Amino acid sequence: MAAKKKTARKRSAAPTSTNEDRRLWLMYPPRLIQTPIIWELSQKFALVTNVRQASVNDEIGIVCLELSGPRESIKSAIKWLGKKGVNVEPVEINVIES
Repeated sequence: MAAKKKTARKRSAAPTSTNEDRRLWLMYPPRLIQTPIIWELSQKFALVTNVRQASVNDEIGIVCLELSGPRESIKSAIKWLGKKGVNVEPVEINVIES
């Protein structure tokens, strides 16, 4: 009777995407004030959106938005926002947590 050789099965490592949280300042030009940009972003990208602070009037919209999810999705979302005409800047100081 021949002995069966045990072979170790290699598990293929599924590509893991690193999740992160990123806070951004979004500055909307007047032509985009009425456009639901954050809703569109949430429909287009698999990200959690959280409005941390906002100030909107007829001339400009300024929103502090927290994005949570895969790093690549966040990068793509930032690029998409820029193409839409939204100025995106990182939040440098964590003043919102107070």
